[in-house]
Amino acid sequence: MNNQKSVFITGAAAGIGRATALSFAKNGYLVGAYDIDEVGLKSLTDEIDELGARVITGHLDVTDPDEMAERVAEFVQAADGRLDVMINNAGILLAGRFEDIAVRAHHKEIDINTKGVVNGLHAAFPFLKATPGAVVVNLASASAIYGQPELANYSATKFFVRAITEALDIEWNRYGIRLVAMWPLYVQTAMTEDIKTGTTESLGIRLTAQDIADDIVKAVNPSWPRRVLHQVHYPVGSQAKSLALGSRFSPAWLTRLVNKRISHN
Repeated sequence: MNNQKSVFITGAAAGIGRATALSFAKNGYLVGAYDIDEVGLKSLTDEIDELGARVITGHLDVTDPDEMAERVAEFVQAADGRLDVMINNAGILLAGRFEDIAVRAHHKEIDINTKGVVNGLHAAFPFLKATPGAVVVNLASASAIYGQPELANYSATKFFVRAITEALDIEWNRYGIRLVAMWPLYVQTAMTEDIKTGTTESLGIRLTAQDIADDIVKAVNPSWPRRVLHQVHYPVGSQAKSLALGSRFSPAWLTRLVNKRISHN
């Protein structure tokens, strides 16, 4: 096993995934960037090449477990057998009243946001187990703090990400694998360009993709206090941190009232 660390990123062609790929490239990692957007991957490759870093890209539909397994195995082979970081970033966001969104669209959101994470975790496990100090980063959301109106299905998928992260961080600890979940609020990416909900009106869309990427790098290489406390969940930005902290200490009725107010429901 060589000394260059490697990171596999789903949904890497744009937004958070792209910013994260560039950040890890700048930190000397061999980057595996995978997406269904092959045009975006080509321009990402050009950017990483300009940095003098190494990147491997490929088509990946995260809902296809066979393709996921193939891409992860191919990347690890190119990385001389190591997988230091697995980042399950691919996801979609549908906003609006639950009943106004077609049921097949709900199903697609579930498939990408939850089954995509399961496929990534399952495919990566044997390689993470074989790499000392391996870390998994799952993209959750501040909507995993309390179910969000106008984001009901999306919020539910992020509760799933929260739960599987917590469970496997305990279960895989015996193998030396650490799992973390990132909890951003709305992020300024193409995914939120046409989003308008009660919470976007109350809280705005303040975070950038780079904000999330910077915190992912910090979560993979945590400070001493965070390592000692074994922090699993990483709220991103002051708003998400305040909401997460408040939910820990407020009674359920108060958390519900706060979410009702900020969502204008």
